[in-house]
Amino acid sequence: MAAKSILIPTLFLSFLFSSTIFPSQSFKLISEAKPCKELVFYFHDILYLGYNRANATSVIIGSPEWGNKRAMAKPFNFGDLVVFDDPITMDNNLHSTPVGRAQGMYSYDQQNIYGAWLSFSFVFNSTQHKGSINFAGADPLMNKTRDISVVGGTGDFFMARGIATLSTDAYEGDVYFRLKADIKLYECWK
Repeated sequence: MAAKSILIPTLFLSFLFSSTIFPSQSFKLISEAKPCKELVFYFHDILYLGYNRANATSVIIGSPEWGNKRAMAKPFNFGDLVVFDDPITMDNNLHSTPVGRAQGMYSYDQQNIYGAWLSFSFVFNSTQHKGSINFAGADPLMNKTRDISVVGGTGDFFMARGIATLSTDAYEGDVYFRLKADIKLYECWK
């Protein structure tokens, strides 16, 4: 009886010790994963500021009490909520033929530095790609590159998962910015 009562805790401790000393192979496989698809796109955001309606692709729909909907809130745009319908191009030229639209929203969510939360989709309408890729995540704007999650997709990108590395390719004050999106998908169904 005494041997049984010692055997069970000993086996449990042995299992616990071996699992901490020898990590599972699944962790190693995840860290060495190669993307199943890599894509690069540019999207161009032109903010409506009260005088540029014909060219605007985004608009402030919410602002703090001290802000307004025709200028970014000071300081750091904190509290502004922007919706957008931006053209997506294969190169960094705004006047290139769009392959789709970046549609969604971003909100400036930091009081002491420029930072935003993004939630948007790339909706493709070209012969090369059909469907959408969905993104969500924090965008610390002061970093040269930032990673946000690919959280799903439709059509050619059905249930896609991965990472999009964003970098600001160009900007002109609050009026225009261009983001380069380097997308690496690690879960591809098509």
